Amino acid sequence: MSLTDTLAGIVGAAHVITDPDVLDGRSVDHTGRYRGHASALVRPGSADGVAAVLRACRDARAYVTVQGGRTSLVAGTVPEHDDVLLSTERLRDVGEVDVVERRIHVGAGATLAEVQRAASTAGLVFGVDLAARDSATVGGMASTNAGGLRTVRYGNMGEQVLGLDVALPDGSVVHRHSRVRRDNTGYDLASLFIGAEGTLGVITGLDLRLHPTPAHRVTAICGFDDLDALVETGRAFRDTDGIAALELIDARASALTAEHVGVGAPVDGAWQLLIELASDTDQTERLADALEDARLAGEPAVGVDVGAQQRLWQVRESVAEVLGVYGPPLKFDVSLPLSAIAGFTAESAELVAKHAPDAIPLLFGHIGEGNLHLNVLRCGPDAECELYAAMMELIARCGGNVSSEHGVGTRKRDYISMSRTEADIAAMRAVKAAFDPSGYLNPAVLFA
Repeated sequence: MSLTDTLAGIVGAAHVITDPDVLDGRSVDHTGRYRGHASALVRPGSADGVAAVLRACRDARAYVTVQGGRTSLVAGTVPEHDDVLLSTERLRDVGEVDVVERRIHVGAGATLAEVQRAASTAGLVFGVDLAARDSATVGGMASTNAGGLRTVRYGNMGEQVLGLDVALPDGSVVHRHSRVRRDNTGYDLASLFIGAEGTLGVITGLDLRLHPTPAHRVTAICGFDDLDALVETGRAFRDTDGIAALELIDARASALTAEHVGVGAPVDGAWQLLIELASDTDQTERLADALEDARLAGEPAVGVDVGAQQRLWQVRESVAEVLGVYGPPLKFDVSLPLSAIAGFTAESAELVAKHAPDAIPLLFGHIGEGNLHLNVLRCGPDAECELYAAMMELIARCGGNVSSEHGVGTRKRDYISMSRTEADIAAMRAVKAAFDPSGYLNPAVLFA
């Protein structure tokens, strides 16, 4: 019996797809820059189904690449070995919200937007937010330990995970759940799979933490002529009680959004900072006090009512809509010390000018964590290789990490030694070998 027949016996023939056109569409990165090859797509509908698929693929010595919402920006879901694509898209259950314990159980294939709606309906809020909320799945977000727009307040995805269901490479299923808030019984096994990028097992279900909804919000966009002045203000705000968001926007990015989607920044300056405070009390006065000594380029734009706040947020969120105007952008997701941001920005612009003179560098990101997204528009494949390597070296030289919230995937695996020691990498390889001795699960991710 062929592997395809075996998989059809597990999940049903309708959920095993070998059509070349479908597989081709599933084998390209979200950026459109990276492409691979797959032999089949299989879509299990339960944790036990995922485990049975893994067992069958291991026994057949077939490589498996796990796919969720396929929003990876580092080729994390691109197959390299005619892999079987294991999709979690049918694991979409969204449980009832436990309003007393403020938690919810969901399938790994549920989208972020679905979790947000469930939380909002119950009068609560989920702590992670991304521009890709309608397509990003919570299983994938946990696998990469995603951050996003609210990290400065609530932390990364891992801090929202209270429990996991995980199908292991040997075909067994681990259910790690606890109804109590303190549980130090043995290893914190669930945390091992957060940020592992699907290399140790396939997350099939999650218990997620929810938070009270603040009664009052105030949002502002401030313009700065000097990036150091923006960073200085960001440093002051990130430790402020009630901080809910702190986002850097390059004025070149907001100029593009104004041109292509009609959403421009309402302030002057080469750099913009979106600030949101949220609490059970009115934060308007606190915002004004905190901005009193800031070196602004002009008056800030402030939104107190919901409509005005949404318009200000559009300035930040519309950036994602225009990044593909000149074709797939070359993306860099990095974390830097705040003190290094201005220097990195200047030097990275020089690198782009040197290796891709016609390219346009755009910068935005989560300034509270020093997590920046540098997107190089109009950068052709001829310039990509040298520019990418040079940029990784610059990041390391500035004391940063080559990967922040997007993960390593396959695109950054050759640069992992810039952020991890040999002993570090050896320990990670040992963990990988313990869970997946044949190395068949997500074989292209993390390790070359």
